[in-house]
Parts: sequence; structure tokens; C-alpha cells
Amino acid sequence: MAALRAAKQALRKEIKKRVAAMSDEEKHRQSRVVSLKLFKHPKYLSSQRVAVFLSMHDEVRTEEVLQDIFNRGKVCFIPRYFSNSSHMDMLRLNDMKDINNLALTSWNIRQPGDEECREEALATGGLDLILMPGLGFDKTGNRLGRGKGFYDSYLERCRKQQHEKPYTIALAFKEQLCPQVPVDNRDVVIDEVLYDEEE
Repeated sequence: MAALRAAKQALRKEIKKRVAAMSDEEKHRQSRVVSLKLFKHPKYLSSQRVAVFLSMHDEVRTEEVLQDIFNRGKVCFIPRYFSNSSHMDMLRLNDMKDINNLALTSWNIRQPGDEECREEALATGGLDLILMPGLGFDKTGNRLGRGKGFYDSYLERCRKQQHEKPYTIALAFKEQLCPQVPVDNRDVVIDEVLYDEEE
């Protein structure tokens, strides 16, 4: 266990360094490539209820994805993290303007406040697709998160409360890809990783 934790920590550090070295232009360029791939993806096209993360500076930008979800009339959900546990809810986002009214957390992520009453995805029919953030990924779908386990525990809840598990797609910079991510049996493998494959 300790060895796995140490391996994950070392890899987190290495990937953070690689992503930090990327220019903003390059982050935007790759985000655009990844977004366009997503917009053609059959699972995205057929999904009605989609969960998407609001991107931080070291993640693929999701503004365009959010805009597209609303343009296509899909139902959009975003995470609300509880900082003192690994609990996360996926709450409905009404439109692009809605984002600007969300409070900023200590992690500099916008999310609905604890007292806000919003539709939670699992309470109203579940999710078809979850777009996953992460620090690192390998091509077989292993994911290196930030160590809090939010998505792993949420996917576990989906498994128990939905008859079909949501399809999971990670959006990644190619700098976030690793030959192999160290995982244990609690780490959820994701269905697919989208990134800019052109060298």
C-alpha cells in the first residue's frame, strides 16, 4: 500500500511538472482538438444526461464542451465536492450564465454552494456519460486522480443506483499520458481517454 502511494505521489509530481511547462496557447490548442473529438464521439452524441467537470488551469478546458452540451439540448451536471470527505454530488447546471453565479471554493473551482437546492443526477434518473478529469492516464484507462477518491466513490454509487453504469471518457493533454498508471482494486478504470494523438 505504502509503495503504491509513493509511486502515485511521484507520478503526480512528474505530470504536474510536465503540464506546468505547457504554454496557455498549447493548452487551448489541445483542449480544442479534444473537444472536437468528443463532439464526434458516438457515446457523446447519444447521451442525454452528461456530467462534466469545470476545468482548473492544469486540465483540458471544458468551456466549449459545456456550451456544446447546452446547444444540443442535453442535460448538464457538474460536481460539488465536499472537502472534508470523498463525497461528491453531480448537480444540474442550467445554462452558461449559471456558471458565473457559482461560488469559488478554496481549490479555485466553481461549484454550487452547500445550501443550494439543485437536482442531483442519481436522484432523477442517473447519467449516460461522465467526462472525467484526472492528473494522469494510461492508454488502458487507468486514471491517476488527485488522491481524494471523489470520482471513484461516485462511480461506485452509480453502479449501485443505476441499472447501467455511465460511460466514462477522460479528457487529457498528451502530457498527462503515462506508459502505466499504478492502481489498486479500488481505482476505477475508465472506458476511454481522449487526447491529441497527432505528433
